[in-house]
Amino acid sequence: MFSKYNLFLFDMDGTLYLGDQLYSFTKELLAKIREKGKRYLFMTNNSSKSVADYVKKLAKLGIEATEEDFITSSQATAYYLKLHHAGTRLYVCGTNSLKEELRKNGFEITENLDEVDVIVMGFDTELTFKKLEDVSKLLLTREGIPYIATNPDYVCPTEYGSVPDCGSVCDMIYNATKKRPLVIGKPEPLMPQLAMQQHGYSKEETAVIGDRIYTDIKSGLNAGVTGVLVMSGETTQEILEASIEKPHIVLKDAGEMIATI
Repeated sequence: MFSKYNLFLFDMDGTLYLGDQLYSFTKELLAKIREKGKRYLFMTNNSSKSVADYVKKLAKLGIEATEEDFITSSQATAYYLKLHHAGTRLYVCGTNSLKEELRKNGFEITENLDEVDVIVMGFDTELTFKKLEDVSKLLLTREGIPYIATNPDYVCPTEYGSVPDCGSVCDMIYNATKKRPLVIGKPEPLMPQLAMQQHGYSKEETAVIGDRIYTDIKSGLNAGVTGVLVMSGETTQEILEASIEKPHIVLKDAGEMIATI
């Protein structure tokens, strides 16, 4: 089933691990892909961690990775900003890791509202009311200010359930300001497109594997590649049946891929 694919773009949380618990099949799956001379990338909407932080997280879970093994919504956001808002000063409602990722890409981060050119909203595990107030004030007093969100996810899965993610905070801001951001991460096609472009693979040989239809699978569909839904994370059978967007392939978990790579 998977022998024709050469680039595998894996969502992480809910697909390869849950919170801080690695799924039992993950190491064997990744080793099999490498053994066959194929490529995998970790493609995550979670912008609370920098790529360097993700390398450390995977190392703690027993997976060796380099920064070249990732495509994140933080990287995609930086790419978009360099294309469309180069040289601007950013107000970032996000973690210090996200700010560092954007600084590394040449952007100045400021908390002086008079200096802000662009608002960036991420999955902020360091969220404060002051950040919410600052974003609201900018949107309400600066007509037309660019407002970018790294990802639209409403929740982030953990081993004990879910916590609010970037999309939930964006809804809070919308309730206060009636303003919606431009979203960069999944379900938009930019991340799979960047991965294919940077590593030289075609749509026909690329697959996106993830546990969410509205982000992972829709991103693959929007990019014209195969969408593989795993039922090991957020999506239930009821959600799958009710969804307008349908994955090309549905698996109990990503471990079912091993036999046919």
